[in-house]
Amino acid sequence: MNDARKRRLARLGVDSWALRDGAPATAPTADVSAAAGPVEAAAPDRVTTPPPSSPPRADVRPPAQPSAAASGMDAYADWATLEAAVASCTQCGLCPTRTQTVFGAGARDAPLMIVGEGPGADEDASGLPFVGRAGKLLDEMLAAIDHSRERNVFIANVVKCRPPGNRDPATDEAEACRPYLEAQIALIKPRLIVALGRVAAQRLLATDQPLSRLRGPLHHYGPLQTPLLVTYHPAYLLRSPREKAKSWQDLKGIWQRVNGAVD
Repeated sequence: MNDARKRRLARLGVDSWALRDGAPATAPTADVSAAAGPVEAAAPDRVTTPPPSSPPRADVRPPAQPSAAASGMDAYADWATLEAAVASCTQCGLCPTRTQTVFGAGARDAPLMIVGEGPGADEDASGLPFVGRAGKLLDEMLAAIDHSRERNVFIANVVKCRPPGNRDPATDEAEACRPYLEAQIALIKPRLIVALGRVAAQRLLATDQPLSRLRGPLHHYGPLQTPLLVTYHPAYLLRSPREKAKSWQDLKGIWQRVNGAVD
Protein backbone atom coordinates (compact mmCIF):
# COMPACT_ATOMS: atom_id res chain seq x y z
CA MET A 1 0.00 0.00 0.00
CA ASN A 2 1.54 3.34 -1.01
CA ASP A 3 1.65 6.40 1.24
CA ALA A 4 -1.04 8.30 -0.69
CA ARG A 5 -3.51 5.44 -0.30
CA LYS A 6 -2.71 5.11 3.40
CA ARG A 7 -3.50 8.81 3.85
CA ARG A 8 -6.82 8.45 1.96
CA LEU A 9 -7.89 5.48 4.06
CA ALA A 10 -6.82 7.22 7.25
CA ARG A 11 -9.12 10.15 6.40
CA LEU A 12 -11.92 7.63 5.97
CA GLY A 13 -11.12 6.05 9.32
CA VAL A 14 -9.74 2.88 7.69
CA ASP A 15 -6.14 1.73 7.45
CA SER A 16 -6.13 -2.01 6.89
CA TRP A 17 -7.16 -2.75 3.30
CA ALA A 18 -6.21 -1.63 -0.19
CA LEU A 19 -6.60 -2.98 -3.69
CA ARG A 20 -3.42 -4.57 -5.05
CA ASP A 21 -2.20 -3.86 -8.54
CA GLY A 22 -3.36 -6.70 -10.75
CA ALA A 23 -5.43 -8.28 -7.96
CA PRO A 24 -8.29 -10.51 -9.07
CA ALA A 25 -11.84 -9.27 -8.65
CA THR A 26 -12.43 -10.92 -5.30
CA ALA A 27 -14.07 -9.51 -2.23
CA PRO A 28 -11.77 -7.78 0.28
CA THR A 29 -11.51 -9.95 3.37
CA ALA A 30 -9.78 -7.73 5.92
CA ASP A 31 -11.78 -6.91 9.03
CA VAL A 32 -11.94 -3.12 8.89
CA SER A 33 -14.59 -2.55 11.52
CA ALA A 34 -12.09 -2.12 14.34
CA ALA A 35 -9.78 0.08 12.31
CA ALA A 36 -12.66 2.29 11.27
CA GLY A 37 -13.24 3.51 14.80
CA PRO A 38 -16.00 2.92 17.35
CA VAL A 39 -19.40 2.03 16.03
CA GLU A 40 -22.58 1.48 17.98
CA ALA A 41 -23.08 -2.23 18.68
CA ALA A 42 -26.59 -2.29 17.30
CA ALA A 43 -26.77 0.23 14.48
CA PRO A 44 -30.34 1.52 14.32
CA ASP A 45 -30.25 2.17 10.62
CA ARG A 46 -29.56 -1.39 9.46
CA VAL A 47 -32.25 -3.99 9.17
CA THR A 48 -32.19 -7.60 8.03
CA THR A 49 -33.47 -7.76 4.47
CA PRO A 50 -34.23 -10.74 2.24
CA PRO A 51 -31.80 -11.58 -0.57
CA PRO A 52 -32.54 -10.03 -3.97
CA SER A 53 -34.05 -13.30 -5.23
CA SER A 54 -36.67 -13.41 -2.46
CA PRO A 55 -40.22 -12.11 -3.06
CA PRO A 56 -40.59 -8.40 -2.26
CA ARG A 57 -41.81 -7.52 1.21
CA ALA A 58 -45.45 -6.57 1.31
CA ASP A 59 -44.71 -3.28 3.08
CA VAL A 60 -42.12 -2.05 0.56
CA ARG A 61 -43.47 -0.39 -2.54
CA PRO A 62 -41.70 -1.45 -5.75
CA PRO A 63 -40.03 1.37 -7.67
CA ALA A 64 -42.02 2.98 -10.41
CA GLN A 65 -40.75 1.98 -13.82
CA PRO A 66 -41.38 4.67 -16.44
CA SER A 67 -41.53 3.51 -20.02
CA ALA A 68 -38.59 3.93 -22.37
CA ALA A 69 -40.65 6.41 -24.38
CA ALA A 70 -41.24 8.55 -21.31
CA SER A 71 -37.60 8.37 -20.24
CA GLY A 72 -36.17 10.43 -23.09
CA MET A 73 -33.85 7.59 -24.16
CA ASP A 74 -34.91 8.06 -27.77
CA ALA A 75 -35.13 11.87 -27.68
CA TYR A 76 -31.56 12.31 -26.42
CA ALA A 77 -29.57 9.83 -28.44
CA ASP A 78 -26.22 11.64 -28.17
CA TRP A 79 -24.35 13.74 -25.62
CA ALA A 80 -24.50 17.00 -27.56
CA THR A 81 -28.29 16.90 -27.88
CA LEU A 82 -28.70 15.97 -24.23
CA GLU A 83 -26.36 18.67 -22.93
CA ALA A 84 -28.10 21.34 -25.01
CA ALA A 85 -31.50 20.23 -23.70
CA VAL A 86 -30.34 20.38 -20.08
CA ALA A 87 -28.67 23.79 -20.49
CA SER A 88 -31.87 25.36 -21.87
CA CYS A 89 -34.37 23.45 -19.72
CA THR A 90 -37.38 25.30 -18.26
CA GLN A 91 -39.44 22.25 -17.28
CA CYS A 92 -39.81 23.07 -13.56
CA GLY A 93 -39.72 25.91 -11.08
CA LEU A 94 -36.01 25.59 -10.35
CA CYS A 95 -34.83 27.22 -13.57
CA PRO A 96 -35.55 30.90 -12.65
CA THR A 97 -33.25 30.81 -9.60
CA ARG A 98 -30.31 28.86 -10.98
CA THR A 99 -26.99 30.38 -12.00
CA GLN A 100 -26.46 27.51 -14.42
CA THR A 101 -27.40 23.89 -14.83
CA VAL A 102 -25.14 21.17 -13.41
CA PHE A 103 -25.13 18.51 -16.10
CA GLY A 104 -22.77 16.02 -14.48
CA ALA A 105 -19.13 15.13 -14.96
CA GLY A 106 -16.81 12.19 -15.30
CA ALA A 107 -15.96 9.32 -17.60
CA ARG A 108 -18.69 8.80 -20.18
CA ASP A 109 -18.03 5.08 -20.40
CA ALA A 110 -17.86 4.63 -16.63
CA PRO A 111 -18.80 1.30 -15.03
CA LEU A 112 -19.90 3.22 -11.91
CA MET A 113 -22.41 6.10 -11.82
CA ILE A 114 -22.91 8.18 -8.67
CA VAL A 115 -26.19 10.08 -8.23
CA GLY A 116 -26.75 12.74 -5.58
CA GLU A 117 -29.85 14.74 -4.81
CA GLY A 118 -29.07 18.13 -6.36
CA PRO A 119 -26.49 20.89 -6.76
CA GLY A 120 -25.54 23.14 -3.86
CA ALA A 121 -24.19 26.68 -3.92
CA ASP A 122 -20.68 25.66 -4.99
CA GLU A 123 -22.03 23.45 -7.76
CA ASP A 124 -24.43 26.14 -8.96
CA ALA A 125 -21.52 28.57 -9.21
CA SER A 126 -19.12 26.18 -10.95
CA GLY A 127 -21.48 24.07 -13.05
CA LEU A 128 -19.81 20.89 -11.73
CA PRO A 129 -21.20 18.28 -9.31
CA PHE A 130 -19.77 17.67 -5.84
CA VAL A 131 -17.09 20.36 -5.65
CA GLY A 132 -17.44 21.44 -1.99
CA ARG A 133 -16.34 19.66 1.19
CA ALA A 134 -18.70 16.78 0.53
CA GLY A 135 -17.26 16.45 -2.96
CA LYS A 136 -13.73 16.24 -1.61
CA LEU A 137 -14.77 13.47 0.77
CA LEU A 138 -16.53 11.67 -2.09
CA ASP A 139 -13.30 11.81 -4.11
CA GLU A 140 -11.41 10.29 -1.16
CA MET A 141 -14.01 7.54 -0.81
CA LEU A 142 -13.78 6.68 -4.50
CA ALA A 143 -9.98 6.77 -4.44
CA ALA A 144 -10.02 4.24 -1.60
CA ILE A 145 -11.54 1.70 -4.02
CA ASP A 146 -9.35 2.80 -6.95
CA HIS A 147 -12.01 4.90 -8.68
CA SER A 148 -12.16 8.55 -9.72
CA ARG A 149 -14.38 10.83 -11.76
CA GLU A 150 -11.50 11.36 -14.17
CA ARG A 151 -11.06 7.67 -15.01
CA ASN A 152 -14.02 5.42 -14.27
CA VAL A 153 -16.88 7.24 -12.50
CA PHE A 154 -19.62 9.54 -13.76
CA ILE A 155 -21.28 11.82 -11.19
CA ALA A 156 -24.71 13.39 -11.62
CA ASN A 157 -27.71 14.50 -9.56
CA VAL A 158 -31.42 13.77 -9.47
CA VAL A 159 -32.05 17.40 -10.46
CA LYS A 160 -29.77 19.54 -12.62
CA CYS A 161 -30.58 22.90 -10.96
CA ARG A 162 -29.97 24.04 -7.40
CA PRO A 163 -33.08 24.05 -5.19
CA PRO A 164 -33.30 27.44 -3.43
CA GLY A 165 -31.73 27.41 0.00
CA ASN A 166 -30.36 23.91 -0.67
CA ARG A 167 -33.75 22.41 0.19
CA ASP A 168 -34.62 18.88 -0.90
CA PRO A 169 -35.75 18.67 -4.53
CA ALA A 170 -39.50 18.15 -4.76
CA THR A 171 -40.98 15.09 -6.40
CA ASP A 172 -42.27 17.04 -9.41
CA GLU A 173 -38.84 18.63 -9.89
CA ALA A 174 -37.17 15.22 -9.85
CA GLU A 175 -39.73 13.91 -12.33
CA ALA A 176 -39.07 16.83 -14.69
CA CYS A 177 -35.36 15.95 -14.67
CA ARG A 178 -35.81 12.17 -14.81
CA PRO A 179 -35.65 11.93 -18.65
CA TYR A 180 -32.24 13.63 -18.61
CA LEU A 181 -30.87 11.27 -15.97
CA GLU A 182 -32.22 8.20 -17.77
CA ALA A 183 -30.71 9.42 -21.04
CA GLN A 184 -27.34 9.75 -19.28
CA ILE A 185 -27.67 6.21 -17.97
CA ALA A 186 -28.58 4.94 -21.45
CA LEU A 187 -25.51 6.61 -22.97
CA ILE A 188 -23.09 5.52 -20.23
CA LYS A 189 -24.50 2.02 -19.60
CA PRO A 190 -22.96 1.73 -16.12
CA ARG A 191 -22.69 -1.62 -14.37
CA LEU A 192 -23.87 -0.01 -11.14
CA ILE A 193 -25.61 3.15 -9.94
CA VAL A 194 -24.97 4.35 -6.39
CA ALA A 195 -27.53 6.71 -4.85
CA LEU A 196 -26.04 9.00 -2.21
CA GLY A 197 -28.36 9.64 0.72
CA ARG A 198 -32.05 9.35 1.54
CA VAL A 199 -33.38 12.00 -0.83
CA ALA A 200 -31.61 10.69 -3.93
CA ALA A 201 -32.65 7.13 -3.11
CA GLN A 202 -36.29 8.05 -2.50
CA ARG A 203 -36.57 10.10 -5.67
CA LEU A 204 -34.88 7.46 -7.83
CA LEU A 205 -36.86 4.56 -6.41
CA ALA A 206 -40.19 6.41 -6.08
CA THR A 207 -40.59 5.44 -2.43
CA ASP A 208 -40.88 7.06 0.98
CA GLN A 209 -38.97 4.29 2.75
CA PRO A 210 -36.21 5.54 5.11
CA LEU A 211 -32.54 5.21 4.31
CA SER A 212 -32.25 2.39 6.83
CA ARG A 213 -34.55 0.27 4.67
CA LEU A 214 -33.08 1.30 1.32
CA ARG A 215 -29.41 0.88 2.21
CA GLY A 216 -28.21 -2.71 1.93
CA PRO A 217 -30.34 -4.60 -0.62
CA LEU A 218 -29.74 -4.41 -4.35
CA HIS A 219 -32.32 -2.37 -6.25
CA HIS A 220 -32.81 -1.87 -9.99
CA TYR A 221 -33.53 1.43 -11.69
CA GLY A 222 -35.25 2.65 -14.82
CA PRO A 223 -36.11 1.16 -18.20
CA LEU A 224 -32.71 -0.57 -18.38
CA GLN A 225 -33.13 -2.06 -14.87
CA THR A 226 -29.61 -0.98 -13.94
CA PRO A 227 -28.43 -2.39 -10.57
CA LEU A 228 -28.54 0.28 -7.87
CA LEU A 229 -27.15 0.47 -4.33
CA VAL A 230 -27.83 3.10 -1.69
CA THR A 231 -25.25 4.52 0.72
CA TYR A 232 -24.75 7.58 2.89
CA HIS A 233 -24.31 11.05 1.44
CA PRO A 234 -20.80 12.43 2.08
CA ALA A 235 -22.31 15.53 3.70
CA TYR A 236 -23.95 13.25 6.28
CA LEU A 237 -20.62 11.54 6.94
CA LEU A 238 -19.03 14.93 7.61
CA ARG A 239 -21.69 15.54 10.25
CA SER A 240 -21.65 11.96 11.58
CA PRO A 241 -18.10 10.59 11.26
CA ARG A 242 -18.97 7.53 13.37
CA GLU A 243 -20.93 6.22 10.38
CA LYS A 244 -17.80 6.02 8.22
CA ALA A 245 -17.27 2.40 9.27
CA LYS A 246 -20.62 1.42 7.76
CA SER A 247 -19.92 3.58 4.72
CA TRP A 248 -16.66 1.64 4.25
CA GLN A 249 -18.61 -1.61 4.21
CA ASP A 250 -20.79 -0.11 1.48
CA LEU A 251 -17.71 0.91 -0.49
CA LYS A 252 -16.36 -2.63 -0.40
CA GLY A 253 -19.70 -3.89 -1.71
CA ILE A 254 -19.61 -1.32 -4.49
CA TRP A 255 -16.10 -2.44 -5.48
CA GLN A 256 -17.17 -6.08 -5.48
CA ARG A 257 -20.18 -5.48 -7.73
CA VAL A 258 -18.38 -3.18 -10.17
CA ASN A 259 -15.51 -5.67 -10.45
CA GLY A 260 -17.77 -8.69 -10.94
CA ALA A 261 -16.94 -10.30 -7.59
CA VAL A 262 -20.67 -10.76 -6.88
CA ASP A 263 -23.63 -11.32 -9.19
